[in-house]
Amino acid sequence: MPRRPKHPRLPNGYGSIRYLGKSRKNPFAVHPPADIDGNRPPAICYVDDWMKGFIVLTSYKAGTYTPGMEATLEIPSSASSKDLEALASRLMADYNRVKGIEPEEPEKSFTEVYEAFYANKFPEGHKYSNATVRVTQAAFKNCKSLHDKIFRALRSEDLQANLDSCPLKHASLEHIINLYHQMYHYADGQSWCDKDYSKFVKIKKEDDDEHGVPFADDELRVLWKNVQDETAEMVLIICYSGWRISEYIGLEVNLKEKYFFGGMKTEAGENRTVPIHSAILPLVERRMVKYGKLLPRSQSEFRADMEDLINRLGFPNDPKRTPHDCRHTFSKLCEKYNVAENDRKRMMGHAFGNDITNRIYGHRELEDLRKQIEKIKVNL
Repeated sequence: MPRRPKHPRLPNGYGSIRYLGKSRKNPFAVHPPADIDGNRPPAICYVDDWMKGFIVLTSYKAGTYTPGMEATLEIPSSASSKDLEALASRLMADYNRVKGIEPEEPEKSFTEVYEAFYANKFPEGHKYSNATVRVTQAAFKNCKSLHDKIFRALRSEDLQANLDSCPLKHASLEHIINLYHQMYHYADGQSWCDKDYSKFVKIKKEDDDEHGVPFADDELRVLWKNVQDETAEMVLIICYSGWRISEYIGLEVNLKEKYFFGGMKTEAGENRTVPIHSAILPLVERRMVKYGKLLPRSQSEFRADMEDLINRLGFPNDPKRTPHDCRHTFSKLCEKYNVAENDRKRMMGHAFGNDITNRIYGHRELEDLRKQIEKIKVNL
């Protein structure tokens, strides 16, 4: 269903034009300015076109309005909506100039908000890696359908449609959502948006990150020997809990009852519980005391830190090792130590496919899952 066109914002004290619904013959109510107490007076008239309402209000402000004049107004069929809105904008600019009202800043496009956000995040001499910069630029490039749209007018369905149209891997889609979140956070601070619509966007495609290279047993032993290294510490946490790297950012950590809660917004992945394996509990506690969260750095920064760690430890890095390899390691450990397959799927946020019984009736208590995850042994 096509949206109603977005009309220019009327200046304070000009009056208002309210849309009452498409079921009415004359759906636009034209009201004079509110009184001193902010009460809206009754409508001057009702018209079938916003531009007619604007002409009536302009006449009313000029003192030339006569009752019934709206019936004589005709909007030329040859005039485009863009031309008419441009005319309205010029008239309001003239009105503001005569009244000494400062003109409002034009609404920002998605591209303009991105450029301001980018300049703020990556000033000259910034601390971020080249990888972080490239990921941010690539995510913006993959938002082409949004580039020219007014940022304030965007809704979750616009963001979702852009995401759904991208033929990319799950990890790249995560980068787009991450950019959405960062841009809305920045725009909110600038009063360029009314609401964060990015939090309603979901990745609908199945996770394709199971094609990574799991760490071998001897590599895990090396990581445990270097557990005092903060990057190695986080790598081990992922290897023994199995969340996607993007999920650790907003993950709820319950140290009292020893579990993680959260998940990406996919049908199978959201709102899931994973017990904290006893081997990584001290690591989790240490990070929560120090940072108040598990991942104090951005995904891109952690990826760069992990690449540096892999090189320092002398691990094979072709193909390039990524946080997805840690998640794949968890899956491999579950298989090696005979963790129930359905519980492995639950903890990793995998869909059950056509298995309706498990999908609907497969609720598992925390302690049931804890018995399964504790089957995984740490061989130092």
